[in-house]
Amino acid sequence: MLHSQFVPASAKDSRRLMVVLHGLGDSAEGWRWLPEAMNLPWLNYLLVNAPDPYFGGYSWFDVDDVVPGVRRSRRQMFELLDDLPANNFPAELTTLGGFSQGCVMSIEAALRYPRRLAGIVGISGWVCEAETAWQELSPVAHTQRLLMTHGTDDPLVPIDKVRPQIPLLRAAGLHVKWREFPKAHAVHGEEEIAVIRDFVAAGY
Repeated sequence: MLHSQFVPASAKDSRRLMVVLHGLGDSAEGWRWLPEAMNLPWLNYLLVNAPDPYFGGYSWFDVDDVVPGVRRSRRQMFELLDDLPANNFPAELTTLGGFSQGCVMSIEAALRYPRRLAGIVGISGWVCEAETAWQELSPVAHTQRLLMTHGTDDPLVPIDKVRPQIPLLRAAGLHVKWREFPKAHAVHGEEEIAVIRDFVAAGY
């Protein structure tokens, strides 16, 4: 079971939710700044910890053996998403987003999850097994909205690794919006937040 922190919307009785997945060595606590930065009073947040301890934080998968950990964490993400409707957060009102490893897991889960989500946001990450991902797409994958952002100066996940994946996803019929920013392995301040904010808001 994945542990998480819930940050309620300031607007009363909102059922709209953003599930946020952190990067390697980080935690849910490291993303507590996001709700204020997003400035969407009607949006609730679920900040999720990855399952594996990693140097004071957490990891979604082993960087030296990626695929087994990704698939294990994908199953756990499915369980988390399946539990949300019981708490009055239906899939169609839920945005799934993440940074770095969290980006990998957001895309991995969303393209295979059997229910349509409000949107998927992937920041500074990549697509696991992009060349064959189309073979495992869910029936609703082609209706999912996907935003991917990346830094042109990212030293940890070089953009040249990720750029070629975008045409592969589009060729598989996926709706992918791609944005590049002059940044390293980080969020590019209000400029990038504004793009994410507009994308998330458009899903509702």
